[in-house]
Amino acid sequence: MGNTDAFLQAVNNGYSFKTESVKIGVGMLDGETVDGASVNLPLKTMNRHGLIAGATGTGKTKTLQMITEALSDASVPVLVMDIKGDLSGLGSAGTLNDTVKTRCQKIGIDFKPEAYPIEFLTLSNEKGARLRATVTEFGPILLSKILELNDTQQGLVAMIFKYCDDNKLPLLDLKDFIKVLQYVSDEGKEELTKNYGNISTTSTGTILRKVIELQQQGADLFFGEKSFEVNDLMRINDDGRGIISILRVTDLQAKPKLFSTFMLQLLDELYASCPEEGDLDKPKLVMFIDEAHLVFQEANDALIKQIETVIKLIRSKGIGVFFCTQNPMDVPASVLAQLGMKVQHALRAFTAADRKTIKQTSENYPETTFYKTEDLITQLGIGEALVTMLNEKGVPTPLVHCMMRPPQSRMDILSPEEIDAIVARSKIAGKYNQVIDNQSAYEILTAKLEAAGNNNQNNSGSTKQEPSTIEKILNNPVARTVERTAAAVITRSILGALGLGGRSRR
Repeated sequence: MGNTDAFLQAVNNGYSFKTESVKIGVGMLDGETVDGASVNLPLKTMNRHGLIAGATGTGKTKTLQMITEALSDASVPVLVMDIKGDLSGLGSAGTLNDTVKTRCQKIGIDFKPEAYPIEFLTLSNEKGARLRATVTEFGPILLSKILELNDTQQGLVAMIFKYCDDNKLPLLDLKDFIKVLQYVSDEGKEELTKNYGNISTTSTGTILRKVIELQQQGADLFFGEKSFEVNDLMRINDDGRGIISILRVTDLQAKPKLFSTFMLQLLDELYASCPEEGDLDKPKLVMFIDEAHLVFQEANDALIKQIETVIKLIRSKGIGVFFCTQNPMDVPASVLAQLGMKVQHALRAFTAADRKTIKQTSENYPETTFYKTEDLITQLGIGEALVTMLNEKGVPTPLVHCMMRPPQSRMDILSPEEIDAIVARSKIAGKYNQVIDNQSAYEILTAKLEAAGNNNQNNSGSTKQEPSTIEKILNNPVARTVERTAAAVITRSILGALGLGGRSRR
């Protein structure tokens, strides 16, 4: 009994906040819920990022869904990367069954079925508002990191961007960039060498191959106009709830490079566009990245470093980023160190490698006298998790075995008809789904080369004057032979008269 009292006091001291907070569950001890041990989430520190981890089927996606609902209710816009396609249920009210009813009773909450305001976004031809960005918006540094270029090749890309800026050649999509690459390595090489420096054909060839590799993952669908405006991610519904933007990327599981390309560009754009805010009472935007290992799967060191830098700095803009993945070791240590909130669902120990991962994972959490963390991680039930976060002073809260509250929206996917209805009501789909192909570098350079080709044809095909009779005779091969022979005879005669001729042969 004394242990329960100590536990209750520790939870109440650690999870009671002066600023706005939401209840996400109740603490558990020895496998049972403890009345009054409410685990609350302070909105003030949601810009300090977080991690939701756990094996398949342990409830991590439902935790993501539940926290998303709580943020929307608190007027915080949310962006969710829906890799598996199972978060569309946020747009429809949930159902109160016996399991949900029992869980709510244990946690001490009322269940209120609720449909949330959602907006579908897409990077491809999925249903929803299309997200795009131009090559110019990426810039030479970010594009070089995505293409994994060396210093020499990065310098060439910077030179190409400078040339395009100086000559008003907009780089909107990848065909623009490819056209400029081809131009500077051939017809325009002399012009660029004169004004900007030497151009290495080997380097342009390497860059071109890497751009084509990116194209093969479907990047042509992402690069172009109309560019997505990040302000459209930060909208509040008419009823005061934050709009939940669901980016449906179910077709990108086999295209990790394209997914990480988009993620890095989005984070970079958010950081560049949003003003410094410091620590707000609640964030301006929270982003959840489901199946986060796809972001890091093919990321090189430069890309990981860039992500780490953006994650570290973007919190001052009032933006929080949460990674959701099966194994917390999927997230690089340098990024993991920036995540203030951690929700750890059950992990399974089937192999020696699994046991090693569990041991490493347990060492990342605050020490506690109430649990043996390494053992408890494998014993957590569905919808239960180990939770720790940062309090308002930035200090980690005690580690708690928590029964998580269920989502109030549907814990299943929407039908195609339901998705169509939501897209039809969208206030931004019409804005971004129109096809735009403005004049850019591809069209300008193509016209320039065609004009140059026509001029060359005109010059080579211009009318020449008819040669005179004398010119015809002199151009005749026989006449030229006679001419050479006569010239030789005259020369020898003159030299002989001057006494300079060679000796005659006998």
